[in-house]
Amino acid sequence: MPTSRPIPASAADGASLEGLAELVAIVARLRDPQAGCPWDLTQTHSTLIPYVLEEAHEVADAIRQGDDAHLAEELGDLLLQVVLHARIASEAGRFDLAAVAAAITNKLVRRHPHVFDPAAARADDPEAVRRSWEAIKAAERQEPATASPLSDRLAQKVRGQPALAGAMTISRKAAAAGFEWDAIEGVWAKVQEEMDELREAVANGDQAHAQEELGDVLFTLVNVARWCGLDPEEGLAGTNRRFLDRFSRVEAALGGDLGGRGLAELEGHWQAAKAQIRAEGGGGPTRPPVDPAAGGS
Repeated sequence: MPTSRPIPASAADGASLEGLAELVAIVARLRDPQAGCPWDLTQTHSTLIPYVLEEAHEVADAIRQGDDAHLAEELGDLLLQVVLHARIASEAGRFDLAAVAAAITNKLVRRHPHVFDPAAARADDPEAVRRSWEAIKAAERQEPATASPLSDRLAQKVRGQPALAGAMTISRKAAAAGFEWDAIEGVWAKVQEEMDELREAVANGDQAHAQEELGDVLFTLVNVARWCGLDPEEGLAGTNRRFLDRFSRVEAALGGDLGGRGLAELEGHWQAAKAQIRAEGGGGPTRPPVDPAAGGS
């Protein structure tokens, strides 16, 4: 679908294109078979998967921190991954960065007819845009919007998501389809049921079964979050930050040496760190550190 009018480029757009061109040239040099970097030359799409995920998570963390300088840096790291993957594909004659850009450009225009097609109906709110987007996606797959079973559509949707985000997506969609508890008390009962099954599996020493039951506990807690309007990813990310804040204070109090310390001593320093953070106006997780020998986390 062509746009209804040309989109003029600004001076800032020109600078952005120059910066991108320089990055493309640098990546090409890094991948040069004679003069390139030995590490970059050994990379493949598969070996770069951990870095793509890591950089995406670091972008999310920078957003949470509200640090523009950090966000700009992390977005650059993520952009490098895009350019590097495109370069690897280009070397094999499969596709290049221009094809990547053209594909997403065409998709954006196609899925925003309310912006780019003068003859299209207006979309006056985000929900209308979402419905239009889903219908267009279904048409792109040459399927009616309701033809594919929900489980198939969800499997496709969550395959690229982290497990926690995928669990929330599945939970929301299943609930919207009617697969839902009558009241939150049913969710809490399910949490207790899954916790009991996890305890039993751990006590029996069945590692594979315990792994499955751990997943069931986490999935049920995601349902609790959905019922309460909470974001489990944000909640866990916040707990991680608060734990590390307290833990760093415990380390500082002990001169960085935690070895050989009794749990009572560690607990004392943990509570002191907790009180210090509260006095400074911060918060923290409600649980103290556990005995490492007990296998907790």
